[in-house]
Amino acid sequence: MKSVEEADYVIVGGGSAGGVLAGRLSQDPACRVALIEAGGSDRTRLCTVPGMVSIIHTTPKVKKRFDWGFYTAPQPHGAGRRIPYVRGRVVGGSSAINGMVYVRGHRQNYDDWEAEGCTGWGAADATRCYKQLEDWEGGEDAYRGAGGPIAVTRSRDLVPATQALVEAIAETCGVPVVDDYNGADQEGVGACQMNARGGRRYSSSEAFVQPALARPNFHLISGAAAARVVIEGGRAVGVELIDGDRRRIVRAAREVILCAGVIGSAHLLMLSGVGPAAHLRDHGIAAIADLPVGQNLHDHLFVPMTFLAPTARHRGTALHFLGGMVKEAMHKGDTWFSRTVFDALGFVRSSQAERGVPDIQLHCLPWSYPSPNQDRPVRPVVDKRPALTVMPTLIYPKSRGEVTLTSADPTAAPHIDPHFLEEEADRRLLIEGMKLVREIMASPRLGDIVQGELHPGPAFTSDAELAAELPNRIHTVYHPVGTCRMGVDDRAVVDPQLRVRGVDGLRVADASIMPRVIGGNTNAPSMMIGERCAELIAAAH
Repeated sequence: MKSVEEADYVIVGGGSAGGVLAGRLSQDPACRVALIEAGGSDRTRLCTVPGMVSIIHTTPKVKKRFDWGFYTAPQPHGAGRRIPYVRGRVVGGSSAINGMVYVRGHRQNYDDWEAEGCTGWGAADATRCYKQLEDWEGGEDAYRGAGGPIAVTRSRDLVPATQALVEAIAETCGVPVVDDYNGADQEGVGACQMNARGGRRYSSSEAFVQPALARPNFHLISGAAAARVVIEGGRAVGVELIDGDRRRIVRAAREVILCAGVIGSAHLLMLSGVGPAAHLRDHGIAAIADLPVGQNLHDHLFVPMTFLAPTARHRGTALHFLGGMVKEAMHKGDTWFSRTVFDALGFVRSSQAERGVPDIQLHCLPWSYPSPNQDRPVRPVVDKRPALTVMPTLIYPKSRGEVTLTSADPTAAPHIDPHFLEEEADRRLLIEGMKLVREIMASPRLGDIVQGELHPGPAFTSDAELAAELPNRIHTVYHPVGTCRMGVDDRAVVDPQLRVRGVDGLRVADASIMPRVIGGNTNAPSMMIGERCAELIAAAH
């Protein structure tokens, strides 16, 4: 931890957006930046080597070191399960412990934000920010950037089983095999893109925070949790930290920016008196700004579907994992251990799709996946036979939930209720997605490869049987958004400049500001939000 008492900008949360924002602002030597991160360092092979991520997620003691340990409330449409809500508590945040899948979303998503009043957030502005972030292996073009801090590469050397699966998806769904789903058109199926290169994860820490540490105007305060934003006379003037057994305040000469994530930013605002006034009063907190903080929570859901496939990769045994480590040591950055666990992604349309925008994402794995997910911190059981897993994913959920306080104590976890599958349309789409995956797996392209369904299995065939089993199978993709909604109406928490309504000198910049979730994995969009916030601050000062 660095001891600093004042900075021009105090940023809470060193994750996907916060790391990018802090790195960009500190490039100006006249600008003093303090980045506060509750977790510790990511300078460990567990975080920096892509293949080690499975240890983080499957070993409870290790997971506790890097994760906040959140769980949802029991989900009525999820068999009453308390579903784990993994959120990174480490420098780099969730970008240091996620699957590294790099998806921008559909261009229409950003134009929709702009159409709702979020000026400056349309596809053209988002594309500019993405291009500034990226070092895309395919080189710069009208849509992609090269030379940026975040290395973006494709999964390579797909096993024959995955290649056949890609062809089966294209043929069954009537979509092309695409070279770049982050380019001109998202619809199609192709090799997964990831923010990794040469056997190294390119998190926001790797790309932005580590270079900033050499700058005298940058201060990283790690291992200290924010307790509240200090607001005086209607203006945010600093952040109170829990620093061991004492509390101290880091003051902000210009602005406080919350980048604590969809859970953390909403929680911290409410602890600071910014949120639904009646709810704050229930916890003895005086309301400074009566805003719908914590509302509009929504998230992507998938259903793992696993099929026996003897020619797929064999994973799940300790020997195989150790073999991956040895191969990576011998062939640095050139093995399955050096990349995301996902081989391919598909973006296809269901019968409910609107305006020609794909509404089902297919995550493709060349091995088994634990199913259903557990609601206890136990090591998951994975079938060790070679298999293919396809995860039909609901990427535009209708259901909306909330994050609320359980206590005015900042160390008490908030109440998280995503209301998974509350809307019937969400249930219908996932059932349609499951049936589509079975149709794909029955393709002649996979005739000699797929040898039976493991999960959910042949016991669940009819729509009624799938609907009854669905609550046991749903799994969050860990893409929650929306709790500090950006907009220009009464449902907004922040305006299009990311300024908190009713409080001067305070912004929010992370996935919580998304009015509606984008169509794909949310890590890259979160980094884009950090990049865009840096632009907005530079323009304002």
